[in-house]
Amino acid sequence: MRVSPVFPAAIILAVMAGAAAAQNVRIALQDDPDTLDPAKNWTFVGRHVLASLCDKLVELAPDGSIVPQLATAWTTAEDGRSVTFKLRPGVKFHDGEPLDAAAVKYSIERALTLPGSRRKSEIGVVSGVEAVDPLTVRFDLSAPFSPLVAQFTDRAGMIVAPKAAQEAGDKFDQHPVCAGPYKFVERVPQDRIVLDRFADYWDAAHYHFDKVTFLPISDASVRYANLLAGQIDIIERLAPTDLALAKQDSRVTTAAITGLGYQDITFNVGNGAAADNPFGKDKRVREAFELALDRNAINEVAFAGQFTAGNQPFPPGSPFHAAALPLPARDVARAKALLAEAGQPHPKLKLLVPTNNELRPVAQMVQAMEKEAGIEIELQSIELITMLAEARDGKFQADLIGWSGRVDPDGNLYALLSCKAAGNDGHYCNPAFDKLLDEARATTDLTRRKALYAEATKLLLDDRPMIYLYHQNWLYGLSAKLTGFAPVPDGLIRLRDVKFKG
Repeated sequence: MRVSPVFPAAIILAVMAGAAAAQNVRIALQDDPDTLDPAKNWTFVGRHVLASLCDKLVELAPDGSIVPQLATAWTTAEDGRSVTFKLRPGVKFHDGEPLDAAAVKYSIERALTLPGSRRKSEIGVVSGVEAVDPLTVRFDLSAPFSPLVAQFTDRAGMIVAPKAAQEAGDKFDQHPVCAGPYKFVERVPQDRIVLDRFADYWDAAHYHFDKVTFLPISDASVRYANLLAGQIDIIERLAPTDLALAKQDSRVTTAAITGLGYQDITFNVGNGAAADNPFGKDKRVREAFELALDRNAINEVAFAGQFTAGNQPFPPGSPFHAAALPLPARDVARAKALLAEAGQPHPKLKLLVPTNNELRPVAQMVQAMEKEAGIEIELQSIELITMLAEARDGKFQADLIGWSGRVDPDGNLYALLSCKAAGNDGHYCNPAFDKLLDEARATTDLTRRKALYAEATKLLLDDRPMIYLYHQNWLYGLSAKLTGFAPVPDGLIRLRDVKFKG
């Protein structure tokens, strides 16, 4: 957690006409990505593409552990104020330039200073980057920061080619140059993104496709139909309602893994004039909204019970899930009483909803449930990228939005809810909440971090700037001709060791 028009099968076939199935893989995404600049990207589908374009300092393994990628080893200073990485030798960028400590220094400093960068709130504690020698880089920190290595498993750790980035300036996203297994060829917005195999990739023996084509197809049923017809090889976010059928069809295989994130409704509580509404101004009205919800019914009806109803930023399987704060039961009578107490017996809310089939029934169920409590919701269907821009600019009262989740708990909170974070669209700000997050960032003691995040979650569930709905399981559909696919908890499609049989 982030939609394009339905992509006709005829166009898919035309795009790939003449392609050899054994060499080219076609991947259907739920949405069209935003920017392909790792510093600025904010969409989940963009991360799918970037996973093939841009290697990171470290990688997330299928079991959720952090493993080497561009860095082979790392050590944290005893005082926690610096982390040193040893880099893999012989790595090249797509433009042939070497990837060394100087390139890492440039890339991280760019992520920290580039206007519009989304990475500042993730690694803003980095106060300096030192190229100790060609293959050693040290990050100096303004304070101990336990999530740093985990942040580098995602876009903050993606290293861009300095020469290409300097020459392209603010147009770097139009032809990104990194050091991943595939290099950029072309992008046609709302149509396709094409990558070619990078012959000089350091781990090239584990990548088997000559070409990768990403196709945005917003309708889950259309994605699945194209998979069955052999016009698509991999689809992300297989509809839970199609899972049972897919398991019985010899043309496809499925894969699934429990995710790290959540789906929520975010309220604008302080971002411009649109926050001046009952839901933005009074947490009692937001509490009434939550009490009118039946999360379990949403999961059963919209997702065939395949997801997990949730009221927190961390799924139940996470060590940071606060078991002492259980899912509240639906209580329409209490919701009505709270609205009356707030002097808002029939409040109205405009809810932005991305134009994809997965979220439409969720929004409609929420609308019907809230009506029973006296809350009138106007659903406004909007293309995802436009919705993200509207939310960032404060042009919303509330939106139905998802977050794909991060392996460190900091990644599910700080960038989205701390007072000055770039991703804090609703401009929620609670200094006590921020203090707890800062303390949790500064310690590596697991018991202490659990206690701090439990307290932060308690504050969050009282203020309700977000109302969490459920935690996704990542479901994939794949051609039965493919082998080697391994899902990872962050939900991203990785093509290492994936190939066509025979």
